[in-house]
Order: sequence, then C-alpha cells, then structure tokens
Amino acid sequence: MMKIMTTEKDNLIATTLEGKITEADVGHIRSRIDEILKNNRKVDFYFEMHDFHGYDMKGFWADLKVDRAHVSDYGKMAFVGDKKWQEWAAKATDLATDSDVRYFDISEKGKAKGWIGLMN
Repeated sequence: MMKIMTTEKDNLIATTLEGKITEADVGHIRSRIDEILKNNRKVDFYFEMHDFHGYDMKGFWADLKVDRAHVSDYGKMAFVGDKKWQEWAAKATDLATDSDVRYFDISEKGKAKGWIGLMN
C-alpha cells in the first residue's frame, strides 16, 4: 500500500510504503507524474518504507511500464528504509537511471527529507 504525503514542493511525490504496491497504487503515482510533467519539471521522489514487501505482480509490471516511459523525467530520489535489500534497490535504481538516487537508513529520515526538499 502506498500513502501519498502532503508536500509544498510541487515537483515532489512523497510516499510511505507498507505491505505491497499494487497496480492501483502505481496508477495514482502515474497521474501525479503526468501533472508534474505538464509544468516541464523533473519529478522528485521520497519513498519512506515501513514493513514494505515490494510489489504484487500487477503492481510490478505497471511500475516497470511507467518507469520505462518516464525514466528521463525523474530527478532526485530518496529511499528511506531499514532493510539491506531496500538499499540494493536504491543502488540498482541509481545505475538504471540518470537520476540522483540516495538511500538513507530510517534513522536518517530527517536528513533524507532535507536533501529531497520535504519540509513537512
């Protein structure tokens, strides 16, 4: 499940992730990406993971399609979590995109929010 956080930064999608991401979750994010791109801005992301288990199958495929279509539209990405695989996922994302991707341990959540510009 994905919960979108309120933020004043108009090109930032900030979320908390719990359980598994579904196709519906990806649809909500895709709509927000499209809104940001109307203003010709790069899309920044903040992903804060709590008891996160990845994707269900439909969510995984939907996310791959969105990322393939928008990979050059992404700017900074902050991954915040407490699992080694989450850190590896952030590193893989960094290698696969032109984005500035950083992983932060959950204890560094404040640092991550500062880096990405999330001042809630």
